[in-house]
Amino acid sequence: MKNLVIVESPSKAKTIQKYLGSDFVVTSCMGHIRDLPSNAQAIDVENNFALHYEVSEEKKKIVSELKKQAKQAEIVWLASDEDREGEAIAWHLYEALELTQEKTRRIVFHEITKPAILKAIETPRGIDADLVDAQQARRVLDRLVGFGLSPVLWKKVQRNLSAGRVQSVAVRLVVEREREIKNFTSTSQFRVIAEFTVDGKTVSAELPKRFDIEEEALAFLESCIGADFAIANLETKPAKKRPSAPFTTSTLQQEASRKLGYSLSRTMKLAQDLYEGGHITYMRTDSVNLSELAIAAAKKEISLSYGERYSQSRTYTTKVASAQEAHEAIRPTDPGVSAVGSSEPHKKIYELIWKRMVASQMADAELERTTANISVSTIPDMFVAKGEVITFDGFLKVYMESSDEETEDDAKMLPPLHVGQPLPLNHIVAQERFARPPSRFTEASLVKKLEELGIGRPSTYAPTISTIQARNYVVKEERDGWQREVRSLTLLGKDISRNVDIENTGAERNKLFPTDVGSVVTDFLNEHFENIMDYNFTATVEKQFDEVAAGNLQWQDMIGEFYTPFQKTISDTEENAERQSGERYLGVDPKSGKQVIVRLARFGPVAQIGDADDEEKKIKGLTGTLSIETVSLEEALELFKFPFVVGDFEGKPLIVKIGRFGPYIDHDGTFASIPKEEDPLYITAERAEEVVKEKRQSIIDRTLKTFDENPDLKIIKGRWGPFIQFGQQNARIPKGTDYEKLTLDQCLEMAEEQAATKKASKKVAKKVPAKKKVAKKKAAKKKTAKKAAKKTSDN
Repeated sequence: MKNLVIVESPSKAKTIQKYLGSDFVVTSCMGHIRDLPSNAQAIDVENNFALHYEVSEEKKKIVSELKKQAKQAEIVWLASDEDREGEAIAWHLYEALELTQEKTRRIVFHEITKPAILKAIETPRGIDADLVDAQQARRVLDRLVGFGLSPVLWKKVQRNLSAGRVQSVAVRLVVEREREIKNFTSTSQFRVIAEFTVDGKTVSAELPKRFDIEEEALAFLESCIGADFAIANLETKPAKKRPSAPFTTSTLQQEASRKLGYSLSRTMKLAQDLYEGGHITYMRTDSVNLSELAIAAAKKEISLSYGERYSQSRTYTTKVASAQEAHEAIRPTDPGVSAVGSSEPHKKIYELIWKRMVASQMADAELERTTANISVSTIPDMFVAKGEVITFDGFLKVYMESSDEETEDDAKMLPPLHVGQPLPLNHIVAQERFARPPSRFTEASLVKKLEELGIGRPSTYAPTISTIQARNYVVKEERDGWQREVRSLTLLGKDISRNVDIENTGAERNKLFPTDVGSVVTDFLNEHFENIMDYNFTATVEKQFDEVAAGNLQWQDMIGEFYTPFQKTISDTEENAERQSGERYLGVDPKSGKQVIVRLARFGPVAQIGDADDEEKKIKGLTGTLSIETVSLEEALELFKFPFVVGDFEGKPLIVKIGRFGPYIDHDGTFASIPKEEDPLYITAERAEEVVKEKRQSIIDRTLKTFDENPDLKIIKGRWGPFIQFGQQNARIPKGTDYEKLTLDQCLEMAEEQAATKKASKKVAKKVPAKKKVAKKKAAKKKTAKKAAKKTSDN
């Protein structure tokens, strides 16, 4: 083998192999091959933060194979991604494969096209130690923070919790936004809109001021009875709209969320597939820059498809001062190709990227904005009508950016008008409008906020937001709103009518809500680890990583400056901090006279009647959207009505219960969840029976095979394929096994074997740590002895 090229993924390897001749073999390392082990020995804090990496168990076979291939090759080309993470992968490969500088080449490219790959081969470089150090600094700091804070949370809040430098700050943003909304007082004003008819077309105009109370709005309408309306003055101005810059990682995530409804992780997966297929440039970038070749290609495509007038070449400057993750924005590798992708979602993401990049190189949209002031003969106030006409669509022919913000009205087109023109009135409506609280974060708007604060980098946004949801600190869900009365007054002719309508408000879709665990953890960390939770600290750290990457700062110095005071804070907190449960006193139970509190317990938030020392205290888990911070005494007491029997079915009681995952019906060992939108307190016997029958049917639908000899054993259709269900035990069926041919004896044997293996592994898990320590000590001694022997022989 002359040349061995190593990339991260098989699909990337497949694409690159097409562009290189038979002298090259392109293979994949499947991502990171080494990492810090999850134990205290990973980072030697006493020895200037020396790092002890190890090859993970699942990567040992890959590393072994790559070693063999590397020995056979004349040159090994390390072609991992061009960001810090990719540089670190290249360095780990260099170390783990025991490569030498003479036979190793590092190549980078931001698009997988033939010209880019061949150019990279022509211009190799060495591994950038500064970039590797920057990645190591991030990894070490995040590990020290996570491993330092998590045990404190276990002791002082709840077991199995975790914290992180970026994730905890992201949760804080969601928690603080929720409290802003909770503390928001919604006030209302009356907005006045007049509607006129001009040449058969409707013209709407708004009164610039609003009224705080209904009486003021009524007085205004009364003053308009019998009035004449006319155009007092007209103002027409030309205006332009500029296209947005091509996508960075965060703007792609935001726009895919708004326009396509995709989660951050899904967007990144689709973009990665397109990148590895050679269709777009590298998808982790905070740069909006475009290469001269890309600008020229876009100009050609625009001129051919839309005409010369639509083309306007532009360069964009990245606002993020530290942008260095890649050389270009996310763009199509060939702007002449407007549609690619192996699936509909891939096609949609590609189309979004293509439109955004092409639009960025198109002419401004030209508009004519008109403002008409409409006089009222009986009073000095004027109504204002606004409209706009697009005189040249420019980039709007291809693309228009969406927004997270909701607007009450868009400018509409106005018919031809002239000063002094009388306007026949249709009606005037004064409608009550309520002030809106701050919007809850979506995944996309949270990324935008993190970026504004300088927290995180393109590669960290999606994993951070996935982590805080996986840890159950934040949930993404839909919530029903509520109904409220809305008053309106209408002047029609000489009569004023009053209406009270009902409107739905507060409904949320795919918004991020903090859980009680997230809120309690945030409060605890804010109180005891103020520095870690400070937005400025997290942003400053990112700048320090940039300094390390630029070679201006030693990463060990940066970490050392942070670590000493951090360790002291941990010790002080473990010694002095009180246990935190977010406990809140709600009132007194009228039946028992005991206090009612809500707090965070071992398995989640609970309501409790009675003190902690009360042997007869009652505890119930909070269900649905009930929260420690907002639940009322009445809502908490409702929980203690469970369990109760709602009726009988087939001679067995239908019991309504509340569990960890919400309300359900317990009927003779069948547990059937009550749908979220139904109130379990008011469920009827008939409906409970239906819910049980639906559950039974779903079990039948999932059952692939049963055995008459043993009804307790079934083969069930699962998410990852068929499995054996035997009482309370589940056993997997080996891949490729035809479940239809399995006998009862074979199924029982599988279940018994797996149960025994599970039991044995639990025993081993308890003993392994001590054995590992002994083995590591022996290995360390052996290594030291070898080094000493080598030194002696060299001397």
